[in-house]
Amino acid sequence: MSYQITSAILGLCLATIILWLIRRDRLHSRHGFWWLVVALGVMVLGVFPTFIDKLAVFFGVSYPPTLLFILGMGMILIKVINMDLHQSNLERKIRSLAQRMAILEGEKQDEDL
Repeated sequence: MSYQITSAILGLCLATIILWLIRRDRLHSRHGFWWLVVALGVMVLGVFPTFIDKLAVFFGVSYPPTLLFILGMGMILIKVINMDLHQSNLERKIRSLAQRMAILEGEKQDEDL
């Protein structure tokens, strides 16, 4: 079995697993989108391996596998920034909820006195 078929099957299996996790509500669709992009990338590069060579020539990269590492690191950085933004938003909401709860508890104590 060639590496092209293996990569295409791997990408298809990854996409199937991601869609299954989203459907079972184990993975939020917002996060699943990034993983589906990765699965699609694996499938495209598996079916069309010369695409990375053409893309490397277009960007002026002399060794095409280096472009894969650069693109992979870029995707990881985008994913990490996205996760940090989501985490910050959740922390802000939790802090606001804790403050509201403290206000409500304080008002309840005032009513009890």
